[in-house]
Amino acid sequence: MQEDFLHYIWKHKAFDSSKLKTTKDETVSIINLGQHNHNAGPDFFNAQLHIADQHWAGNVEIHIKSSDWYVHNHENDKAYDNVILHVVWEHDTEIFRKDNSEIPTLELKHYVNKNLVHNYQQLIQSKSWINCETNFPEVDNFLLNNWLERLYIERLEQKSKTIEELLETLNNDWEAVLCKMLLKNFGLKVNGEPFLSLANSFDFSVLRKLQTDVLNVEALLFGQSSLLDTDTVEDAYYKDLQNRYGFLKQKFKLENQGVLPLQFFRLRPPNFPTIRLSQFANLYTLEPNLFSKIMQLNTRNDFYKLFNKGVTSFWMSHYTFAKPSKTSKKALTKAFIDLLIINTIIPLKFSYAKAQGKSAEDVIFKLIKAIKIENNSIISKFLELKPMEKHALSSQGLLQLKQHYCDKNNCLQCAVGNSLIVKN
Repeated sequence: MQEDFLHYIWKHKAFDSSKLKTTKDETVSIINLGQHNHNAGPDFFNAQLHIADQHWAGNVEIHIKSSDWYVHNHENDKAYDNVILHVVWEHDTEIFRKDNSEIPTLELKHYVNKNLVHNYQQLIQSKSWINCETNFPEVDNFLLNNWLERLYIERLEQKSKTIEELLETLNNDWEAVLCKMLLKNFGLKVNGEPFLSLANSFDFSVLRKLQTDVLNVEALLFGQSSLLDTDTVEDAYYKDLQNRYGFLKQKFKLENQGVLPLQFFRLRPPNFPTIRLSQFANLYTLEPNLFSKIMQLNTRNDFYKLFNKGVTSFWMSHYTFAKPSKTSKKALTKAFIDLLIINTIIPLKFSYAKAQGKSAEDVIFKLIKAIKIENNSIISKFLELKPMEKHALSSQGLLQLKQHYCDKNNCLQCAVGNSLIVKN
């Protein structure tokens, strides 16, 4: 038995409340269960009860055993002076307040359905990939789809907190926030953190001033990434970037000690950081008011057109500075733009609407459902357990489910877990 399960039972009134009695055989009637407290102090605030025909208003404390009251030293804590009922699974001793008045105790195990306890114990003691792996295929589709939508909004709420913190440090400059998020996500998993450290190495006002000349933007990005440090490359383009960066470094007093090394190892050439940085430079040169445009657009095809940018001329025939390759435009793919929509555009749209006191859920749901379900090991495993709708809202919801509920054994806070616990 775990205490959070007792909290769940009390909060959801998952017990027979028709004939409750204290350990002293006093009748208990519940008027209000109280407000669940997740911080220090009693577990439920402002409960209202009838105990032995007397009306009580105060707090409820919950423990596995009555003696836990003394284990936790509540008898010496003023915060527990207003406890009107001690709810326990097993009563093993009487308990008293600081003034030596006895606190009524309700032994809950006599009023809880055995199936509920059995289902919970089976779930929480599972050693599978997720606790409900055996039962997940039988979960109601309507319940699961609604839960995944709620989880996706929860995921966006978490991301919006990061965006709010960024806004605060960047003087509420939404364009600057977009730049940092976008550059990080241009690096994908391998170069995401190095690209973010690159974005943090210069003020967005510098990029804003350079946007009219793509070579200056490339010089800034490549120079800050230490890709212009060698003297062994003789190409005129490379020398030009070196000269430009030397001027920019002095003019804007640029430093790059905190920029993490870029990774090329085990990347396919189209994902080389050189290509991604040139695409990023081209995008910002061709779209000087990018944030405003993103806020105006709402469909997947709109974003495909907006981000349909390739590299500058040198990179059409190169993947690195040193070696030429077959010529191609190297434009951003639709799959890559989908990732930008998921990880940058939608979180920003959600946060911007929230900052304006508006809701963007309808637009966001339509946009995220237009994108195919993501392909990774977690999503593949869920799809092996149960077929579900094949769009990115499902995959984003499933990632939130796995990371914040399954991995943390938060079955009691999960709609799927709840449905399995209460089944007959």
